[in-house]
Amino acid sequence: MPVPIPRQRAIPAVESGQAQAESRCDGPAEQSATDASAAAPRTPDTAGSITDKVETNTAHTNLTLLLIEDDPAGSPIVPDMLDQAGKPIRVRTARNLTEAGRLLTDDVHCILLDLALPAPGRSDSDDELAVLKHVLELAPRHAVLALTASGDAERGAEAVRVGAQDYLFRDELDGRLLSRAIRYAVERKRSESAERRLAEGRLRAQENRRLERGLLPTPLLDGSPLRFAARYRPGRSRALLGGDFYDVVRTPDGTVHAMIGDVCGHGPDEAALGVELRIAWRALTLAGLCGDQLLGTLQQVLEHERADDEIFATLCTVDIAPDGRRAGLCLAGHPSPLLARPGRPARLLPYDNNGPALGLLPGARWPRMQVELGAEWSLMLYTDGLIEGHVGEGRERLGQEGMTQMVRRQIAQGLRGEELLRAAVNEVRELNGGELTDDVAVLLLDRVP
Repeated sequence: MPVPIPRQRAIPAVESGQAQAESRCDGPAEQSATDASAAAPRTPDTAGSITDKVETNTAHTNLTLLLIEDDPAGSPIVPDMLDQAGKPIRVRTARNLTEAGRLLTDDVHCILLDLALPAPGRSDSDDELAVLKHVLELAPRHAVLALTASGDAERGAEAVRVGAQDYLFRDELDGRLLSRAIRYAVERKRSESAERRLAEGRLRAQENRRLERGLLPTPLLDGSPLRFAARYRPGRSRALLGGDFYDVVRTPDGTVHAMIGDVCGHGPDEAALGVELRIAWRALTLAGLCGDQLLGTLQQVLEHERADDEIFATLCTVDIAPDGRRAGLCLAGHPSPLLARPGRPARLLPYDNNGPALGLLPGARWPRMQVELGAEWSLMLYTDGLIEGHVGEGRERLGQEGMTQMVRRQIAQGLRGEELLRAAVNEVRELNGGELTDDVAVLLLDRVP
């Protein structure tokens, strides 16, 4: 049987009903943004699964201690305690783990556990820290202080190794010591939780970066004289991949196929769908499909993979003949590419036969237009994120005409390849007065004899 805690200037333990009533009068708990969605109040029947809501701002909220101790006298007490602001530390008492589960509401900051308390379903010959392990499972977000017999420092140290924030000896307790121990345990638990979330966040970010980099395409242009450059800027904050997608492959007959597309929206679901469409396009292209047949099959993929019937995707495909002098162009609700040739101003390719976006009209058709490129040229494919940014503080947008004039000027300044794309995206961002809200993808193919 546990040794009773010395009676000093004592505060009677708060009864469960009164304690829960008092908990509603506390100040608001401090939560991180990721935990805000879990802010619904706990009810006693859910006491077995504690959330992150226990991480409270202790500088502005009265501390609440849950004492778990089997006291035969029926009147467990602890010394009178004050927090660092001089406010009394409130106490609740549970005589077993079942009662502790009912009293373990979200306003409890710290648990003082008597290690001599028997764990449910275990005999004395079982693990001597079984009761602590049970409490740690019951309250993974709470600070825990282990209470053990005097001189049993080894058991106390083992309790800290298992997961308690500190250990105390029963017959050495006084109000000042216990108050300090509670404050220390609460702040240490908060620090441990913050470090854990930071480590988990870093790990998730690393995994996301590896995943998203792996999903970006590697152009297959071996054997082609064409030069390739691309620029990508997702609209999602801190993301590497958005709803825009692109790809370039060379088929065995020497034809170079290029594609760029845009799934409506710019969240993770749209990014995933864009990747599926890109992979499907590459597989179908390498299998020999092009033009209307290819786009019709991609529409079937979109219709089967999208989460909502209102989701659609725009697409531009170009197949450049092996001699590099002409190309076939298909547009599915997408802006027309920009063609630049020496001695001539850059211009948009025709878009009179622009077909509908994928996913809008069942049984739609997408005519393939023949385009003459010439001996030396640069062909720029882009998504609407490049042309829909604002110009200055007004509501005017850059548009295709503004983008064409911008690229003409940059080419006249001698910019080519990667430098041209970097300058174009940076200038669009500057004209917008800051980061663009939509995804931006631009790719450039150059033929220099």
